[in-house]
Amino acid sequence: MTGGESAGPDTLAHLLARRIVMDGPISVGAFMAEALGHPRFGYYMHRDPFGSGGDFTTAPEISQMFGELVGLWCVDTWARLGGPGPFHLVELGPGRGTLMADVLRAAAVLPLFRDNATVHLVETSPALRERQRETLRPILGDAIQWHDRLEDVPDGPTILIANEFFDALPIRQVQKTNYGWFERLVDVQPDGMADEPRFRFVLEAFGSSGNRLVPEALRDVPEGSVVEVSPASQAVARLIGARLAAAPGAALVIDYGHSHGPAVGDTLQALRRHAYAPVLEMPGEADLTAHVDFAAIAAAAQEGGARSFGPVEQGEWLTRLGIVQRASALTAKASPAQAKDIRGALDRLIDPAQMGRLFKLVALATPGAFTDAPPPAGF
Repeated sequence: MTGGESAGPDTLAHLLARRIVMDGPISVGAFMAEALGHPRFGYYMHRDPFGSGGDFTTAPEISQMFGELVGLWCVDTWARLGGPGPFHLVELGPGRGTLMADVLRAAAVLPLFRDNATVHLVETSPALRERQRETLRPILGDAIQWHDRLEDVPDGPTILIANEFFDALPIRQVQKTNYGWFERLVDVQPDGMADEPRFRFVLEAFGSSGNRLVPEALRDVPEGSVVEVSPASQAVARLIGARLAAAPGAALVIDYGHSHGPAVGDTLQALRRHAYAPVLEMPGEADLTAHVDFAAIAAAAQEGGARSFGPVEQGEWLTRLGIVQRASALTAKASPAQAKDIRGALDRLIDPAQMGRLFKLVALATPGAFTDAPPPAGF
């Protein structure tokens, strides 16, 4: 569907239902893409979903410590790559601009980094672009470039950050049956064209798309198993790899997911007002995400030509970079209430029972970088 439809009720559910009635069930990936990015009704297109007043909170919104350490990582990595003169500082899916603001503040430790950086934000949401402008204008003025796609960022040396970007890229799901592998699709319920259409999961009736999608390592899993793949994520990772192969640079991918190759399980979830919601209910009104396959991200980036490091758990990475010491320094100057908040944020970021284990990081770099030196900081 495009933004030009006008017939019928003005909800994404009705647009999707009419599409399905006309053309048949759609893939989970197509449903995700429309629910999140439809030009008129997509979840991210006309709202700020972050923070206590939104639907979820990301690490940069939890504490400035997170963004500061990401910023120091960028500075250190750029310097260890030889400080290659002017470069592109790129963030994919920059949210409110909070992470980039913290990165730039921390980067003041090396003025040469700031002086050589041109900031590029890859963002499709008009609403979030405006929030990013508000956040970053005091730091950068109007010296910010926005792009709809990574492909639109000019070629050249690059330091790239992707925090909770890949988890929102569309996935496809396949399910094992006693007849083989079939792709899971989204269909309307039998009364699907009622006042408010409802949706359900079904399996493809014919064809072999599911069989083509399943990774070879998982072909013998038990009947009923669901496997997720993200061609969209692999395409972006491959593009990052090609970019780093063509010019000096590095990338830092931060997200939640699994690290040891393709996994079995349905991880697609919807969040609305900081609580889980039915995945197929009210498309466009909830965030949809799925666990990231870090091994697939690294492999795709390597196919593009980059080196990869990790993954490493977020708690371990932040601890290696000194977040505990940074928290101690902040609490020493804080009021009792502020100190309690700092300790709470530290626990949330590094505790294995919170974000410390589920969230992971992968570093990507130009071929030949760090070959005769220690790996990037934290890895």
